[in-house]
Amino acid sequence: MEKTLIDDRLRRDMIRKHIDIDLTMEILEGLNSGHLSPASSIQTTGVPAVDGKSLLSLVGDFVYRVDASEAKTRFAAYGHAWPADTPVKNGMAALDRATLADFGERLYEVSAWGVLNGGSASSYADRKKNGSLGAGVFEAIREGFETLAPLCEGLPKGLSPAYLNPDGSVGESFLVLKMRSALLKAERYRKRFGAPDRPALPFFQMTSRGTDEQLRAAYSSYRNHPWLSGLIDQTGTDPTRPWSAVQPLIAAFTHSTKGTPRRVFDSAYGKPHSALALPGGHGQSFRFLADVYGGLLEAGYRFAYIGNVDNVGYSVDPVEIAILCLSGAEAAFDFSYRTPVDVKGGILVLDEGGRMTIGDLGQAIAIDEAEAMEARGERILFNCATGLFNLEALVPKLDAIASRLPLRLSDQDKDAGRYSQAEQSTWEVLGLLDRPIGFAVNKADRFLAAKLLAETILGSGAADLKALPPEVAATAQSLSHGLAKTLAGTCDLALRKGRWTAAG
Repeated sequence: MEKTLIDDRLRRDMIRKHIDIDLTMEILEGLNSGHLSPASSIQTTGVPAVDGKSLLSLVGDFVYRVDASEAKTRFAAYGHAWPADTPVKNGMAALDRATLADFGERLYEVSAWGVLNGGSASSYADRKKNGSLGAGVFEAIREGFETLAPLCEGLPKGLSPAYLNPDGSVGESFLVLKMRSALLKAERYRKRFGAPDRPALPFFQMTSRGTDEQLRAAYSSYRNHPWLSGLIDQTGTDPTRPWSAVQPLIAAFTHSTKGTPRRVFDSAYGKPHSALALPGGHGQSFRFLADVYGGLLEAGYRFAYIGNVDNVGYSVDPVEIAILCLSGAEAAFDFSYRTPVDVKGGILVLDEGGRMTIGDLGQAIAIDEAEAMEARGERILFNCATGLFNLEALVPKLDAIASRLPLRLSDQDKDAGRYSQAEQSTWEVLGLLDRPIGFAVNKADRFLAAKLLAETILGSGAADLKALPPEVAATAQSLSHGLAKTLAGTCDLALRKGRWTAAG
């Protein structure tokens, strides 16, 4: 097949926008030759049941049952004695939330946490995308949208405001909240168990060529942030100096309506010879974070969280760490029951072989198919974009995962124009693992996501509830309650005179 050529003016534009031309053309040639076929839609057989083994509910009070002998051996491998008063019946240990939290906190010294930090806030604040929730919804959040949208322009999403204060002022960034939450947990470890042999809960990230420089500059200032600096000094853990890897950017391709062969999209925002730089999907993290994961394992860390930076509810959970350790599973993933605003992301399904996997709505699974499942009475669990990996199991498989993770090609219609985007989804890794487990969690506790700026405004309580459709108003109230609970609890903030401030 004849090699695809690009105009010199387009090439210069791609260079200016830090697009990896070689990687872009490699993907494009593979698509046009048929060597690299876009992954087909997932053929589903339904949704998995919460069985207490491969899929566990962590909502409310619960008891986790596990083979006592195997769990003792696994826990002892990290230097911890099994409590003598742990209830055991017929060889099975029964562990409640408090016991699991205690176990998990003891493992903070061998646990790390990271974020997928490659995306900009352009799609997040895109007016078309935010309008997709319905005219009534957009009108109800318009005032908040007009306040926040200009502050997101040109920023990495993690540096954009994560909420509006009740008095209408702009809140702190997603990254400041996450760093504070982890530092508070590292401080708790130090108070309970003394100074760790290595920094407890170190931070790692995958950035992109489009976000890395801005993030570095922001972290330099975060080192002196009043919500962070004292905790950094007390714990010896410094999230402003993360383990880091940079994901290259690729170009968008032409929309499917333009036919084949595909070309590089060259009219971004209506300008000729103008490419659109995009990350190739967070699924590329298994390729580009390989050295980071290997380095953490070599440094003595055994468990690593990874999650989307835009989910305020994503934080280190000692209960989940404990279950992953005691179960011997390779990885664990958070899910919450789908709500009307959960329109961008993945859902948990069973494939044709009966294996659990995650399919992105609109890419791997059509939205109307998901709605048909719900109409049949099946409760769909929505991916919370949070994964916890056993590094000893993950690191040897990274090359295989990077090559086997499906490539998704999706049409987009945004302010930049009509184009297609090629990406690998992080969370489809679940379908490639032999021993994964899923956690059904409370959305208001663990999935305060902001795929769209509208969700940030709804969660901040800054929308006119009377103007919202009833089901969206109910979701907004739940998100608002969850945000307040997270800020006051996980982040140890207090609401004073209409603003969230550091407690104390």
